[in-house]
Amino acid sequence: MKIVFAGSPEYAVPSLKALAEGGYGVVAVITQPDRPTGRKRVLTPTPVKREALALGLPVYEFLKIRDCESEVAALGADIMITCAYGQILSEGILNAFPGGVWNLHASLLPEFRGASPIQSAILAGKKYTGITVMKTEVALDSGDILLVKRCETGSKTFGELERELSVLSAEAACEAVERISRGDVSLLLQDDSAATYCKKISKADAVLDFSEPAENVLRKIKAFSPTPAASCSLCSLPINVLDGELACESGTAGEVISADKNGIKVACGDNSVLITVLQPAGGKAMSAKDFLNGRKIKAGDRFD
Repeated sequence: MKIVFAGSPEYAVPSLKALAEGGYGVVAVITQPDRPTGRKRVLTPTPVKREALALGLPVYEFLKIRDCESEVAALGADIMITCAYGQILSEGILNAFPGGVWNLHASLLPEFRGASPIQSAILAGKKYTGITVMKTEVALDSGDILLVKRCETGSKTFGELERELSVLSAEAACEAVERISRGDVSLLLQDDSAATYCKKISKADAVLDFSEPAENVLRKIKAFSPTPAASCSLCSLPINVLDGELACESGTAGEVISADKNGIKVACGDNSVLITVLQPAGGKAMSAKDFLNGRKIKAGDRFD
């Protein structure tokens, strides 16, 4: 079986590596074009491109893949596996693969169709999330399901859960290709009536509001760590909050209840959160304990 793999960010690298090194027949890789990054705007390849070149695989970078249907069809592959590729596929692209296009989606579909399934699972307080391998259709994340792998959301941050799901995606990719190669493609229809959708996350979504219940505040902290990072200000100092835990004490929303080696405890709409990891403006991520060294933060100070 000949496979084209399409993906772009670091999240997709384990899936590409597992398929290529496992001898599953990857013949080409499609990824987003190099883009300028950093203050100096240096033209930078995607992590998937770097991995593909290291594996000795040919790489194709289409500005708009829907305009390159003939080039994709000319690759002569049986199937395409996509993982966080970042472009919408046209019907012509889907038809270029006799065995179908199969997407590794980071949610338990039909929940959280769209661009931010991992963050959305955390924000919704889901106990479980996972990877769904679905047959791609033109409609957004609506295709029939080949297989599902689950994991606990727990108290993980977005970054931690993303890494776990990235590894799970690699396992799902190999299992999916094995099933497809032996003709085991029994599919489960998605229940469209149960579908939920999630949008691309912006920095505005990550602004903390301590008048909300503590559980909601903590979910936002977890869902946006490390990026774009839940943001607020403490005594007029902009900070990003990267991790914390629930606490039981109550007080005036936004006020510091205590600040010590355990962290900074701040009152919410009900109960409180203990901030344990943060990043001051222009600085590096650090423990709350280190942040407090040399800073006179005390009970009654305010988060806004």
